Amino acid sequence: MSLSYVNLTSGRTADLTEVRLNSTYGGLLEGYPCRRINEWSISALERGAKTAHPHLPVHLVAPVRDYPEGDVSQGPFGPVEVLPAVRCVGVFTSTPVDPDLDPVLHRSGLVVAWFQEGPDVPSGDRADQGLRDMPWDELAADFEL
Repeated sequence: MSLSYVNLTSGRTADLTEVRLNSTYGGLLEGYPCRRINEWSISALERGAKTAHPHLPVHLVAPVRDYPEGDVSQGPFGPVEVLPAVRCVGVFTSTPVDPDLDPVLHRSGLVVAWFQEGPDVPSGDRADQGLRDMPWDELAADFEL
């Protein structure tokens, strides 16, 4: 049973069967959000998704980066660069990519890592555009139930 679903712009529906959410800057004890910290956070999110789900391919949706103080260098690490507040990893499944596979016996799957502004579970057409635009047929892997 799925927790939610996302309507992809390709016309395919992907069911969200597992999701993990955590704070983007929850462990930041000193310093400020900047490119270096954000690159580390993005890499750690993708590595964690691959480690947790080694049987499926992983896709990272590139996060939106905000520069609230403009693009001027401030502080020792450059300008403030802020990512959305919530880091997410979800397991999505759908009908098989290969049209020759039996949809009763096979599914396709993809682990997706993304960032979003709030803790809401993505749903339908209201999901983040980066999720909805995933090229599922190029990224997902078919598997037998």
